Amino acid sequence: MQHHPSVTSSIARNQLAARLRRAVAAWPEPVSTPVFVVDLDAFDANAADLARRAAGTPIRVASKSIRVPSLLTRALAADGFAGVLAYTLAEALWLAEHDVCDDIVVAYPTVDRAALATLVASPRAASRVTIMVDDTAHLDLVDSLRASTAVPVRVAVDVDAGLHWAGQAVGPKRSPLYDVGAVVSLARGVIDRPGFQLVGVMTYEGQVAGVPDLVPHQRARSAVVRRIKQLSVAQLRVRRTAIAEALDALKGYGDFAGLEFWNAGGSGSIESSAADPVVSEVTAGSGLLAPTLFDHYRAFTPTPAAFFGLPVTRRPAAGVATVHGGGLIASGPTGPDRAPTPWAPAGLGLTGLEGAGEVQTPLVGANAGRLAIGDLVWFRHAKSGEPFEHALSVLLLQGDRFVEEVATYRGHGVAF
Repeated sequence: MQHHPSVTSSIARNQLAARLRRAVAAWPEPVSTPVFVVDLDAFDANAADLARRAAGTPIRVASKSIRVPSLLTRALAADGFAGVLAYTLAEALWLAEHDVCDDIVVAYPTVDRAALATLVASPRAASRVTIMVDDTAHLDLVDSLRASTAVPVRVAVDVDAGLHWAGQAVGPKRSPLYDVGAVVSLARGVIDRPGFQLVGVMTYEGQVAGVPDLVPHQRARSAVVRRIKQLSVAQLRVRRTAIAEALDALKGYGDFAGLEFWNAGGSGSIESSAADPVVSEVTAGSGLLAPTLFDHYRAFTPTPAAFFGLPVTRRPAAGVATVHGGGLIASGPTGPDRAPTPWAPAGLGLTGLEGAGEVQTPLVGANAGRLAIGDLVWFRHAKSGEPFEHALSVLLLQGDRFVEEVATYRGHGVAF
């Protein structure tokens, strides 16, 4: 599936630039730069499309990919969405304390002693937050921080969801738990310990959910990626079933009454994850804002919804316009696909020598010569959520107007 022309065509990108120009002009106060914007029309359309793809399976919102509390609330209010998948325990505690959500799963094991101490001391927080474990050492740390087991800690087990093929493991280097025996052993360890409640399982197939498989000019690589995805989905479905049956057989062991949820997938794998009968919920976050790393998937075509605007401050040559700032490089393996993309107006590109710089970014291309000092150029980030770590607030766009300015995590005075 290729991108619909209405989303990525030069005409559409220039129309977006015009919308944003009108919104900036109409905003009652001078806009400080860099200015961060989320297009609510695109955000809502993406949420509806994610729900359509999930076909009735609830979607847990990945907060890592949002990092703006009011947008988390907006996603949770959309049809088909329920619960938050947080990326740190401290963040989960903050979301619970501020009533953003009362069903929060921490996606990664934590050794944050201060946050764990807060969790075990608060019945309210402990009832709202589920921590992730893949080793008994995670349980030992919790036990070392509490005087009693009066406050039960909700626990989910993270199971490796990578593809194991021909002696190789393909996928994120996450949990050491792979086979049924290892998972059941840890599950028994959780059930046997006073003060812990086994409630869920996570199997995140990052090699399916997080890798583009229809990249222009990379036909051979894309074909290999699609084959890896097919093999992963087939193998994981068999393994999930075996693990689920083994865990189901533990019902009645100790106080274990069965799992509350089985979480899987991401924005790039919703259909295959939701189609597995073992899976009770899927996760999505990046699909709501549509960063550039999600531009080339066969499964879906989201509408870009998040942008940051930088002002032209120099015209060093006839065909060059330099904006102030720009060096918001995405995490992950270093490469050109981690750089921000000058998006609107169309016809602009980074230079090979300077790229996206910390304090200045030269732009070249067909439209560079038409930019004047003071004009705003709108960029898209490579990853969702990450740019908002550089912002205190985000302007929300509807139609041709900014309707609200909302705080990011940083704007609320917290950083996770």
